[in-house]
Amino acid sequence: MTSTEPDLKAIAKRCHTRWDRYYVPAKLGTDPVYGAVASELGGTTFPVLDIGCGIGLLAHYLRGLGQGMPVTGFDYDKRKITSAIAMAKDLPGVGFSVGDARKDLPAHQGHVVILDILQFFTLPEQELLLREAARRVAAGGKLIIRSALRDASWRYRVTVLGDWIAKGTTWMKAAPVAYPAAEQFRRVLSTEGLAVKVVPLWGGTPFNNHLITAERPGI
Repeated sequence: MTSTEPDLKAIAKRCHTRWDRYYVPAKLGTDPVYGAVASELGGTTFPVLDIGCGIGLLAHYLRGLGQGMPVTGFDYDKRKITSAIAMAKDLPGVGFSVGDARKDLPAHQGHVVILDILQFFTLPEQELLLREAARRVAAGGKLIIRSALRDASWRYRVTVLGDWIAKGTTWMKAAPVAYPAAEQFRRVLSTEGLAVKVVPLWGGTPFNNHLITAERPGI
């Protein structure tokens, strides 16, 4: 985690809906993934491709910490991308686009971030996305993923329930399809030349979330 935190109220003021103005500071203030990603990216200037960016909170979090690398957000939910563009209209080096991660990822070389979307793809689609994401990681760059892992734990069962609730409330447009296991990341990403590390990232939540960091050796 980072030793300092961005001004969450300032980020919330950028939101264009009442729901987002309440949701954003609560999300950024309680979810450990943003600090974990910022720590992994700290001290580097590689551009970041944020696959499944939602309304673009990672970009705002990084800017709030003074990290100025270019950030490109990519998501298939047009409503969220519309909000992301409006929130970031005066942030230099930040942009967003709509697209399907299964078939049309933007060209990129640098860091890649994938947070909380893999469970909405089939296992073959997950493997394809991981390989395409890995090929966009520059020498010395990282692929950083937060995903719930499939295992026998009670946390896994709670995670599945939470994703179905999110679908029922329409916050997520899709229902969960398949959850990856830790071995899948090690197998797929190591064959793409990345060194893989998998660690729990539960924070104060009951969910079976893990941080997967895959780094390409520098030149």
